[in-house]
Amino acid sequence: MANFSKPSVPRFSVDVYQNEYLPEGGSEVNAIVTVTSTGGGTLGGTAAAARPAGPDANAAVALMVDCSGSMDYPPTKMRNARDATAAAVDTLRDGVHFAVIGGTHVAKEVYPGGGRLAVADTTTREQAKQALRKLSAGGGTAIGTWLRLADRLLSSADVAIRHGILLTDGRNEHESAGDLKAALDACAGRFTCDARGVGTDWEVKEVTSIASALLGSADIVADPAGLAADFTGMMETAMGKEVADVALRVWTPVGTTIRFVKQVAPTVEDLTGRRTEAGPRAGDYPTGSWGDESRDYHVCVEVPAAGLGQEMLAARVSLVVPQPDGSAQNLGAQGLVRAVWTDDMTASTSINPQVAHYTGQAELAQAIQEGLDLRKAGDIDGATAKLGRAVQLAGASGNADTAKLLAKVVDVVDVATGTVRLKAKVAEADEMTLETRSTKTVRVKK
Repeated sequence: MANFSKPSVPRFSVDVYQNEYLPEGGSEVNAIVTVTSTGGGTLGGTAAAARPAGPDANAAVALMVDCSGSMDYPPTKMRNARDATAAAVDTLRDGVHFAVIGGTHVAKEVYPGGGRLAVADTTTREQAKQALRKLSAGGGTAIGTWLRLADRLLSSADVAIRHGILLTDGRNEHESAGDLKAALDACAGRFTCDARGVGTDWEVKEVTSIASALLGSADIVADPAGLAADFTGMMETAMGKEVADVALRVWTPVGTTIRFVKQVAPTVEDLTGRRTEAGPRAGDYPTGSWGDESRDYHVCVEVPAAGLGQEMLAARVSLVVPQPDGSAQNLGAQGLVRAVWTDDMTASTSINPQVAHYTGQAELAQAIQEGLDLRKAGDIDGATAKLGRAVQLAGASGNADTAKLLAKVVDVVDVATGTVRLKAKVAEADEMTLETRSTKTVRVKK
């Protein structure tokens, strides 16, 4: 096995991109806030340091594997899931606490059992892989029970980073939508979770809602043979996380209203409704765990209109880790959002390139989701219009990956005008891939 050094704790920085100039009577201020952490375990999605020496790895991971009856169709699906989970176990750092859960209409502890977590080392990794070989398919699907068991196990470890990886191949048919939502509400803020759908018999909105609620990633693995590489990548990323429960704290002055706070890169995620109050005129928006990475956020505030030549601080953005006693650890980085009123029409009507780009990326994600929903509902004209707009936006912003996915669902006549025709036949995996990845964005071209 390779010998890796332990990742260091990242340092955070905040950069603000905006056009601060408003016309007389103007009140809406938009800014893109770029948050960057450097010096942690991952950089730009590259592999984390997988095996630091010593038993002090400050993380716990629960692997939730779908073992419902449908995992036997075809039989290679269950075998690939076992192999993928084994590959993820191999990627665990020494000292990381972990457990494997088998999910059906009930959740079962596969390893180590007894309501506890194992501590990763050469012996426990091998024991876990031996236990995985006994996994077989049978039973229903009740994902909320898997998440609640993961929460119980993860909370038993005194660690900073708690993370889940969830694999399913089917719809959540053995509990109500309300049961799943209640489980997600109970787990939110307690651990992060990546969710994967394998094959094409699962429900995209279920899987993406799990990842969204638990601040993780969602994706499709249409071919089960790709699971091992995907699981290894997810675990390497999880092993690179060094700071948990980071919140974007936004302070605004009297009379200012926050219209929305959205993550806009690497994916679109609306955080507005997740605000928790943090003292006078301040609120915290959860961002999950961080390693060595950069993310962009769109902050939109409404300020009281002021006279020409006046200026004000519209918002102050900082990074904190809320503490159990109600206090917060400040991570030492902040950015200022300003408003300046001017009669210079050129200045006040110019749209900041970052703001324009990410406004388009958010519209792109919405257009894809609405277009696919209209297509499923049989509204051909509506679907064509929405997906045509998506093609136009993807082309204008240079989002080549999304453009390729769109081209599998529509015949593109003209990118610039968004003229398309719906394909008569679309592979289910292609449509599900487009829907699952619709929120993935590209950064602003430099």
